Amino acid sequence: MFESEVQIRVRYAETDQMGYVYYGNYAAYYEVARTEVFRRLGIHYKEMEATGTMMPVLELKCKYIRPAKYDDLLTIKLLLKHKPTGSRIKFEYEVYNQAQELLNVGETTMVFVNMESGRPTAVPSLIHEKLDSYFVANEA
Repeated sequence: MFESEVQIRVRYAETDQMGYVYYGNYAAYYEVARTEVFRRLGIHYKEMEATGTMMPVLELKCKYIRPAKYDDLLTIKLLLKHKPTGSRIKFEYEVYNQAQELLNVGETTMVFVNMESGRPTAVPSLIHEKLDSYFVANEA
């Protein structure tokens, strides 16, 4: 299993009239976590796209437990519980406030797509190079 964290401070513009983070912003928080964690691993979306592979969201799930509020320091924990296989990778997220209260859980399933054909393609070798060592050999 691979696990990493990213912190984000809630900005005023991300809140609604009640002072809570607007529900749609959680998808953006998940994206920040994905791109920053990949960047730390040496995987850059921009470079992947330059070589002809994109990674759109196939599925998004999100469960709200408690509200995040303006100026909260959020920790977004990103988990990869399974090695990417075929043409897909599944990210799971846990969002905590500065008091370590669990606020939100979610997941995104991404699919690797050949930009020229628009068809799914195999997980890029760079992804395997950077992530495979985090998973046990007999894991499917």
